[in-house]
Amino acid sequence: MNYVLAIDQGTTGTTALLIDEDLNRVAEASVDFEQHFPKPGWVEHDLGEVWTTVVQTVLEVTRHIDPRKVAAIGITNQRETLCFWDRATGEPLGRAIVWQDRRTAGLCEELKKRGLEDFFRERTGLLLDPYFSGTKAAWALENWSDVKQAWKAGRLAAGTIDSYLMARLSGAAVHVTEPSNASRTLAFHLTEHRWDADLCRELGVPTDIWPEVRPSAGTFALTRGFPALPDGVPVTGVLGDQQAALLGQACFKEGQAKCTYGTGAFLLMNTGKKPVISRHKLVSTIAWELKKGEFTYALEGSAFIAGAAVQWLRDGLKIIPDAASVEALAGSVSSSEGVVFVPALTGLGAPYWDPSATGLFTGITRGTTHAHLARAVLEGIAFQNADILGAMEKDLGKPLSGLNVDGGAAANNLLMQFQADILGVELNRPRYLETTSLGAVFAAGLGAGIFADLADIEQTWKKDRSFTPTFSPAERGEALQRWHQAIRRATTA
Repeated sequence: MNYVLAIDQGTTGTTALLIDEDLNRVAEASVDFEQHFPKPGWVEHDLGEVWTTVVQTVLEVTRHIDPRKVAAIGITNQRETLCFWDRATGEPLGRAIVWQDRRTAGLCEELKKRGLEDFFRERTGLLLDPYFSGTKAAWALENWSDVKQAWKAGRLAAGTIDSYLMARLSGAAVHVTEPSNASRTLAFHLTEHRWDADLCRELGVPTDIWPEVRPSAGTFALTRGFPALPDGVPVTGVLGDQQAALLGQACFKEGQAKCTYGTGAFLLMNTGKKPVISRHKLVSTIAWELKKGEFTYALEGSAFIAGAAVQWLRDGLKIIPDAASVEALAGSVSSSEGVVFVPALTGLGAPYWDPSATGLFTGITRGTTHAHLARAVLEGIAFQNADILGAMEKDLGKPLSGLNVDGGAAANNLLMQFQADILGVELNRPRYLETTSLGAVFAAGLGAGIFADLADIEQTWKKDRSFTPTFSPAERGEALQRWHQAIRRATTA
């Protein structure tokens, strides 16, 4: 029996998943790492700490098998987080600047004032926002001396987390990525599929720091000197985390959509072989290139804070002992009693894109309890997605008929039911919630020839439960009206 190993490198930790050829889960392990906040609005990861969690989790899942039986590795990763390392040694040149980081808000505003917003949107499908990687690279080259000196010496490698992991896994033998990650940088042309010199010039970033772009399924690297595995194990599939979840949810056809509830919430819809350039502040992205030259696109809306709001209740406000307790606390009251929470703890993503927006509770009275606050936090996560879906429906010109859900918070039945109520569509939850890791397994299996094609893996998707809307149109309208009143107070527009 051979195995496929998925490494899911996320915002708060790393998960390793070992799957056999029949798609049975053999072992799974997760390890969290520290979040660094050097200044308000800044979020960084220590790449040494990240790498340690990769080694720890892979060692854990392979300790009861012969590691020589690992036939392929799939990688999925937090996407817009940008890393800098020495091209020759693989050693980090500083902390990673995380996708949540807002330090480049001023640079994004400068580019907008120069009239470049349409230029970037047309070429990349993205908006000028600190969320994306390109302005992070410009900032680091300007402000971090080790990064600047490495570039002058011709030793600077920059890239998303997948690129850094493959450099470390291979003993610094490769500097590679694939289109779903490259298309999140503001430096990669969406339809010409190349690093764009004009985009890089406007960003103030050299083109030679970026990795080689290969198809999402195929051989990227071979392990060398990796403590958990023998040399020569191939990395054969790589996808950004949300595109991996789209694949893991078996959304292979145009019009199929999913929402992943992780640190943030991410709605993606498969738009087929052509990108849809949004008129409502969503982004167009490459979903995958599973065969060379065959690209699939997606329309995406991202909310920066979802599960992170529950973590804030636990760690910041300390009103729950652990994240799993939030459902019972929120369910101890029948409603939020008019309390509304806007989860703008790191600004607002789609469709507002306001990096200066702040978190907000409204409707608090002397009768408000911890239970009302907890319920309002869960509802705030769902309200954000309603706005994103509304924008998506306008771009498509038709309503969605349903939505597949996954991620850790999708296990929260109260949240899922309210999400169905406020969206007005049926939600379908799969048996295996960590579809991000499953998507990495699928990509790696396709790249290694373990799976013949998408039809070969489509049958693996199994439903756990559906959530049907219970709100009347009037109830839904009243709830959304309260939400939009709160949004207006939280935004700077």
